[in-house]
Amino acid sequence: MVTETPSPVHFFSHGSTAMLGEASRSADYWKKCGDEALANGVKHVVIMGAHWATVGDAIEVAANPTPKKSPVAYVHPSKYVDYELVADLPMADKCVKLLLDAGFNAKINQTFDWIHDTFLILIRMFPAGCPPTTIISMNARYDPHYHVRVGDALAPLRYESERTLVIGTGGSVHNLYRNSWGQMLMYQDNFAQENPPDIAMLDFRQEFEDAITKHSGFALRRAITMLMKLPNYRDAHGTDDHFIPACFVAGAAGRLEDEGAKCELGAEDWELQNMCNSQYTLGSWSTDIKA
Repeated sequence: MVTETPSPVHFFSHGSTAMLGEASRSADYWKKCGDEALANGVKHVVIMGAHWATVGDAIEVAANPTPKKSPVAYVHPSKYVDYELVADLPMADKCVKLLLDAGFNAKINQTFDWIHDTFLILIRMFPAGCPPTTIISMNARYDPHYHVRVGDALAPLRYESERTLVIGTGGSVHNLYRNSWGQMLMYQDNFAQENPPDIAMLDFRQEFEDAITKHSGFALRRAITMLMKLPNYRDAHGTDDHFIPACFVAGAAGRLEDEGAKCELGAEDWELQNMCNSQYTLGSWSTDIKA
């Protein structure tokens, strides 16, 4: 069965590992989005993070029935060790089929253990328990158009009566080489801003907001992928891995039927001087697509 109103899509900037342990506006917003998802009957989560990429032309879907968690630096183990991860094996098979039908070299990975970029978000969104979740890898060539197509291939999940929430988790501005680590290393204070962010970071942050909030449908895809051509892109993203989930989101929420859909900047935090953690929701649980 399908529903006429698609579920929203989230692009979340997960930031540093400390975002799991510290209170923030982003954490409050993640919890709000999780509460709304549960209130609207979400049964599945499909998520692409920034820390898992496959080589060659392949893309993989996690299907480890008992995934473990990677250790999380700067966070007390009580914040995450006992949180039980729930792998959605039937959804993994469904995602692989959708990707194969779209022409991708897709396959199941039954050994992948989960990394903080995904379970950090899940713990913050769903502290009472992890919903059945499927993780989609990136491809290490980091082709933005490839990942738009991945999102497009999985977009039909948004319309199913068994609600599926699609999430990309990366960063709007995420360049570890440009961060100021002193306050984190000495005092475990990730939010200390001894100096304002560099101009290049502020400029790209604004370019990102304009691209994702002022475009919809196919124009959203063009706007997001074009960001990689900006002169200050490499200042804002020292590597491509934390930007690519935004391309995935643009594909999942940037179809013709999404023309006119709104995008909300729900929260934002700056960390480590130059890391901007912006949290966006594209679409809503009630229809907001123009007739």
